[in-house]
This record gives sequence, C-alpha cells and structure tokens, in this order.
Amino acid sequence: MIAIRSELNARLFRLLATPGCRVSEGEVLALLEAMKMEIPIHAPASGLIRDVRAAEGEEVREGDVLFWLEPG
Repeated sequence: MIAIRSELNARLFRLLATPGCRVSEGEVLALLEAMKMEIPIHAPASGLIRDVRAAEGEEVREGDVLFWLEPG
C-alpha cells in the first residue's frame, strides 16, 4: 500500500477519487487550496484507491495521509 500525503498545510478543495476507483499514474486525485492557489495531488502509480482519509473542505496538514493506494 502506498500512502499519498498532503504536501503542505491547506484545505482539501475537491476530491476527484473515491474508494474502489481505479486510477492511472499521474492522474489527479484531489485539489488542495492554499493562499488562493489550487495544488493538484497526483497518483504516484496506477492502482486502486483503498481509502480516503480526508473530506472536502477539511483542513489538512503537511504529511497527513489523504489516500491509501494499492498499486497494480
């Protein structure tokens, strides 16, 4: 399992992936918002999203796990 983490302190603006969905490497999984900028979170590998650990509108901190990805 791969932990996909927040790269900075921000608000989770939009979730684009849900548990059980298949994603491709490089696909945008979520958008964070910080200082009026949108920062995309990309899938580091192709696989299956097993868990989403944050909700839209939630404040996340740098290093927080946002998704668990099962590669493959």
